Amino acid sequence: MRGRAVSNARWIAVSRVVSVGVQLLSVMWLARLLTPVDYGVVAMALIVTNFANLIRDMGTGSALIQKEDLNQETILTGFWFTLGLGTVLGIVVVALAPLMAFAFEAPAVTGVLWVLAATFPLLGSTAVNKALLERASRFPLLARVEAVSAVTGLAVGVSAAYLGAGPYSLALNTLAYALVSSAQLWLASPLRPRWFWSQHEFRSIRRFSDYLVGFNIINYFSRNADSMIIGRFLGAESLGMYSLAYRIMLFPLGNLTFVASRALYPVMSRQQAVPEEMAALYLRTLAVIAFVTAPMMAGLFVLRDLFVAVLLGSKWASMADILFWLAPVGFIQSLTCTTGSVLMARGRTDVLFYLGIACTILVVAAFMIGVQWGVVGVAAAYCIENMVEFIPVFYIVLRELKHGLSRFLRTIVTPMALALVMALVVHGCKELLPLGTLPAVAQLVLLVLVGVTTYAVLGFAFARQSFQDVFRFFKRPNRARRGA
Repeated sequence: MRGRAVSNARWIAVSRVVSVGVQLLSVMWLARLLTPVDYGVVAMALIVTNFANLIRDMGTGSALIQKEDLNQETILTGFWFTLGLGTVLGIVVVALAPLMAFAFEAPAVTGVLWVLAATFPLLGSTAVNKALLERASRFPLLARVEAVSAVTGLAVGVSAAYLGAGPYSLALNTLAYALVSSAQLWLASPLRPRWFWSQHEFRSIRRFSDYLVGFNIINYFSRNADSMIIGRFLGAESLGMYSLAYRIMLFPLGNLTFVASRALYPVMSRQQAVPEEMAALYLRTLAVIAFVTAPMMAGLFVLRDLFVAVLLGSKWASMADILFWLAPVGFIQSLTCTTGSVLMARGRTDVLFYLGIACTILVVAAFMIGVQWGVVGVAAAYCIENMVEFIPVFYIVLRELKHGLSRFLRTIVTPMALALVMALVVHGCKELLPLGTLPAVAQLVLLVLVGVTTYAVLGFAFARQSFQDVFRFFKRPNRARRGA
């Protein structure tokens, strides 16, 4: 089971490395061509499209992956359902666009939403294709699809920005990704649809997906409450500043954690009746995630001023104050965002749903309090709320795997302590060494190298197992173990 998960993760990581590279290029390139107001307009539009994306397949793809016995009738029923739902969602987004523009007093939101609406029927038509490939662990193929799509989207977005498309360049980036990925999935998938509908099979999917969809809807409000509140009370410029800082914080959350969760889910779904084995694999995965994300977020915290100045430019300088609070959030959520895959693999989407309700109540209350102190207050409130919910969430999830908190806490304490020591070393070098004569880029590169070297030495000395697990991830498996 561990061997298959590692193999899946390697190929997902290939895709995410390309995706992260494209995102970094996009941020550095487009941030210099666009304004905070452009990003704010797109962030307003994403409030609608992010919600629609949550219900784009109503959990059908996840249900097909988790299902122990899958037949052609279930597959065809799922296909026609996701295609129809994607088409309906596209029409709804088009209809809502003028209302959103009026609500935010931003006319450009209408056109941006009209462009983004076209992605829903495209992605709805290939939701089942993608799920079948993931269920079969065809991640080398999926890595190629996602990498090619990401590069194409970047090319389209940057070209549009150079031509003066403003916020539309970000929307065209997303549309190009959807077009290219859909075309590749249709060419790669063995699915050849014919008309078939079974109410019985549809109900069997819904037994799993209803709570999952409910969680996704609740989680949407939790994830986007900050954008709604900032956009409504503080305006587009503050929202643009916050949304870009949030994207930077999400890099480890949306990449390393995404890789782990996506790789583990089909493997753990096949082992859902053996929670002890699932727990061993899950805790070892958490150790690796903490080992990687703790120093990343500690480094971002210490070097946030230089990071913003070098990568984004002086007009984004105030973002450093937001990253002060969002960097710890990045570490916490890199761990908590794996919990959904465990509960889904165990078929406990009901527990996932009720956890989502409790956490959303906490986070919305925190944002409403924090907005009184501006955009930095929202970020601070978000950080505090994440700290409050961290332990209770893991207590509930680990109980499903017949484990307590003590082993989990031992898993994450060591990388947290090592990251703290690394941060202190980097901060000391930043303050004590005569780096002021060097260009900002050289200062950032030098301090990052100090941090990486320090953490590598500490990790090898005090967290040998996690260090070796990360190293093994990049080694090519020998033939004897390839089928593990």
